[in-house]
Amino acid sequence: MEARWLARAILTWFSYVARFLGVRLIMFRRFQQLVVCALLTLIAGCYAGYVANHAAGGGSDAAVGEEHDVPYDTHDAFVLTQDALREGGVLFEVKPDNKLVTLWRDADEQAGVFGSLVGLHRQYRYEIEVVPEGDRRARIIVNVRTQDMSDESLAKYKASARLNLFGKIDQLAAQFPPAGGTPKEGGVNYALLPNEDLKGLAKRATGGENNWRQIAQDNGIKSPGEAAGLPSIWVRNSLLLSQKGANSP
Repeated sequence: MEARWLARAILTWFSYVARFLGVRLIMFRRFQQLVVCALLTLIAGCYAGYVANHAAGGGSDAAVGEEHDVPYDTHDAFVLTQDALREGGVLFEVKPDNKLVTLWRDADEQAGVFGSLVGLHRQYRYEIEVVPEGDRRARIIVNVRTQDMSDESLAKYKASARLNLFGKIDQLAAQFPPAGGTPKEGGVNYALLPNEDLKGLAKRATGGENNWRQIAQDNGIKSPGEAAGLPSIWVRNSLLLSQKGANSP
């Protein structure tokens, strides 16, 4: 009797253990399935976000440029550009050969959660170079460089649109004309009269309208209409009416 009771008790215990382990095994398998599903969902979401961002231009490095000519030498144009950036609160680094590079700035539109998970960071900066265009004329070249941004958004980050950089440079030049902008010796500085162009000034100062070409070359000007933005025009002594009269017999 005792042997039968012990055998029945052992069988009953094994039955309970088997049932318990079976339930635990089923729960473990279901937990594994849930984990796998969650991981697949996360990966699919990240990939979808990356694909959508990449399709819109994300994950790329792009640049677009602008140019602005000023009637000043390279040094003065370079200094004016730095002053305009400081006035706009833009931090920058001065590089050799009249170049400037601003620090990276975050774009208005960020990549979002999924974009951040795949390492996207939308930002932009300006790469600026001032090159000579004559003795007294320079060209300011500004490239806006972007990262992880769509091509459609490049236009609004141009320096002219974002910072009004060229407008500020012209305003500073009008308020504080560069010291090296106009020669001080060997000629006379003239201010243009209302509605007067370089041909009119040449006729008034030298007696000959055709002298505008020599005056334009001396002042780094390419056409008669470009003189309107200059605070003064330098005319060499050899062209002046007074000098011609003094040298005549």
